Amino acid sequence: MQNAKLHFSQSENNYQIKEAYKTLRSNIEFSGQNVKVVSVTSCTPGEGKTTVAMALARAFAEAGKKTVLVDADMRKSVLVGRYKTGSVRLGLTHCLVGRERLSSVICETDTPNLYVIFSGPVPPNPSELLGGRIFSKALENMKQVFDYIIVDTPPLGSVIDAAVVAKQCDGTVMVIESNAISYRFAQRVKDQLDKAGAKMLGVVLNKVDIAGKGYYGHYGNYYGKYYGKYYGKYYGKYGEDNIDVPTKPNATVTDPEPDEDDLDELNYLAGVMRKD
Repeated sequence: MQNAKLHFSQSENNYQIKEAYKTLRSNIEFSGQNVKVVSVTSCTPGEGKTTVAMALARAFAEAGKKTVLVDADMRKSVLVGRYKTGSVRLGLTHCLVGRERLSSVICETDTPNLYVIFSGPVPPNPSELLGGRIFSKALENMKQVFDYIIVDTPPLGSVIDAAVVAKQCDGTVMVIESNAISYRFAQRVKDQLDKAGAKMLGVVLNKVDIAGKGYYGHYGNYYGKYYGKYYGKYYGKYGEDNIDVPTKPNATVTDPEPDEDDLDELNYLAGVMRKD
């Protein structure tokens, strides 16, 4: 298991904003006992889905729930850069291609009860990996260890990955930026989730500047400028960390795809403490 220290911004530590995420947490808790795996998506880049996913996972952790945030935005993640966790070497990609066990890519953070699986290098086939048996089995295994699993996925209006993940989750939260997305576009994205068989839990209206100033407006403007531009320019790239990952690892790959026996929960999650 890896270790990571998360650096939260001033706005993320703001009392009012944290209270809003506690309300979101409570709404999910009251949506049903079987809702333990929640995916988070948006219509377009820059709406704040990653911020919502992290804050939601943090809210569950601070409530004493053992929680893991899975960064499934494999085409262009911003988690490592934003939370300054440069020491993290392994991510979800390494697990899904069979090069590392799940327990090796999980990061224990300095926030009690909060764990993170960063995305890792971008593969050429994210949709296939996220729809494959290893990811499905990994979710099953993590449900035996964690109280809640929050999965950050790419914008569904850009790629299909979010729908592929959503149908494997217990519910989905869609993040919509205030005054940025049309009703028709949002409805189209929701229809895609419905067709995929996803259970829609609700919508988070994000970046609402109620007073015309303050944290929501300030942070929202910064986030949209940074993430939207960065995501649009570099989507599908991962800097110098790109690796050539075959769709189905074969004999030429050092560590082949795990056998069914290796997907057993006890072996696959060796070293990860179970939930109480």
